Amino acid sequence: MVSTQKDPVLAVLSLSGGNDGLNTVIPRNSGLYRDFRPTLAVPEDQILPINDELGFHPTMAPLKKFWDEGKLAVFVGIGYPTPSYSHFRSMDIWHTCEPEKIGTEGWLGRATKQLDPTSENVLTAVHFGRGLPRALVMDGVPVASVGNLETYGLLTGIDGESQRNDALDVFGRMYSPAIGTGSVMDYIHATGTDALKGADILSTAPDKYTSNVEYSNTSIGQYMRNISQTHLAGFGTRVLYTTSPYNGFDSHANQAQANAGLWTDVSRTVDDFMTDLREHDASDNVTLLLFTEFGRRINDNGSGTDHGAAGVAFAVGEHVKGGIYGNYPSLELSQQEAGGNLKFNLDFRSLYSTILEDWFHLEPEPIVGGNFERVKFFG
Repeated sequence: MVSTQKDPVLAVLSLSGGNDGLNTVIPRNSGLYRDFRPTLAVPEDQILPINDELGFHPTMAPLKKFWDEGKLAVFVGIGYPTPSYSHFRSMDIWHTCEPEKIGTEGWLGRATKQLDPTSENVLTAVHFGRGLPRALVMDGVPVASVGNLETYGLLTGIDGESQRNDALDVFGRMYSPAIGTGSVMDYIHATGTDALKGADILSTAPDKYTSNVEYSNTSIGQYMRNISQTHLAGFGTRVLYTTSPYNGFDSHANQAQANAGLWTDVSRTVDDFMTDLREHDASDNVTLLLFTEFGRRINDNGSGTDHGAAGVAFAVGEHVKGGIYGNYPSLELSQQEAGGNLKFNLDFRSLYSTILEDWFHLEPEPIVGGNFERVKFFG
């Protein structure tokens, strides 16, 4: 287990659309890689070597810096049994740890409940982006979901707590004919009150923040900046979550250009984020997780790649023990998943279990739904 001076914090950047792991962490000496990727194989002299067999995409130099520091864990062959090739279903499985049935609770929602059982802090978990990822969902767990931290608020045009409470009562009455009264009304009002509290507190974060780091103007850059602002404001937030633009990594066509732009942005933003925290002496208790719902097909289609199975994930942090975790899946035809896909050998719930146990000091089994081998990537 890891011990930090402050409560450990997990930041999550979800790569929406199914990132192509094969062109992210590249088997640079494999002839089969070039055979299966006649259009998209990255030229060998452009790959950034990380060991004798593997290398990063050439746009990932800012991220490779953390590999060189020994602060970047790379998880290869990550996935789950009987893979789904649906964006929605596969992401749902990663969110809920329920590959056999439709889950209603998210793993980070369950974790937040254990971290703050009485919801004493309405900002224990904060999401940046549209909607609320199912990973953060659990009854009784308030999660602030922020579109733009600089303009964030709820019922901000209404002055005074009593008037805002009256507005919440009106909101509850609007829905009561359809969903009933009593406990439901109480729940709506409590949820709204928690949201008001969270909005009021979060709205102070930008004014508390100064930095020499200039994040990119992309949504990834700005949301990760918001995560930094919230962490540095000292609200006691333990889970900070955001997602790249919806299905941006769904690279059926024009993959070479599109993914180069995406990974330029992601790599630079991770560097900006960690640099920002380090300059504020606030990186010691933060681990950043990057994941995607699935990898891509081994063969390219002439312009891009189609939905696949096993993929890659990353963890960055001061307490991360850098290295390769899992075994790189074989490209041999006899070793492929049905349909020409990479076969998983590292269950994503093993990664989650390690974060929960070694980082958050929680019992992982009730959260991930079973006992999975740990991936000892914390130093």
